[in-house]
Amino acid sequence: MSDSDTVDSFDYFVESLSKQHDRGAFCCSIEALDRYLKQQALQDVRKLVAAPFVLIEKNSGAIAGYYTLCATSIKINELPTEIVKKLPKYPDVPATLLGRLAVDQNYRNKGLGEALLMDALKRCLKNEIATMAVVVSAKDDRARSFYEHYDFIRFPDYLYRLFLPMTTIAVMFE
Repeated sequence: MSDSDTVDSFDYFVESLSKQHDRGAFCCSIEALDRYLKQQALQDVRKLVAAPFVLIEKNSGAIAGYYTLCATSIKINELPTEIVKKLPKYPDVPATLLGRLAVDQNYRNKGLGEALLMDALKRCLKNEIATMAVVVSAKDDRARSFYEHYDFIRFPDYLYRLFLPMTTIAVMFE
């Protein structure tokens, strides 16, 4: 997806979640992700522990998908050796956690998962706070394959935890 192919270039836009959004109809068919958006996401906003972003269909105003971002860190010894060699010798390095990403079942097979991911990565890249990677914890093999398709790298000791270095993200948006 090039810089000109943003979510805004079609019938959707992304914005920060607020109480004005109707979360009740959202259903991605993964109960934990549905429950989070409906019951927990606004509390996380108020408590400043996560920043949920929603993908809104322009015509209906419906939430077609969402993702969350928050700060995290990576223990340096959890990273692959070839990456550790390029980093300062700190015990932890800053990262951004892409905590959740979901598309409503009524909006599947339209490329919206990719659009949400690209929006999240672009926000992370434009962030003025240092972060060396975006980290995800995939729910299952299908989710892991989705992230690996976009060059996310598995942590050596974790089957479903992956990361994408900011240097790779910067190249994606050049």
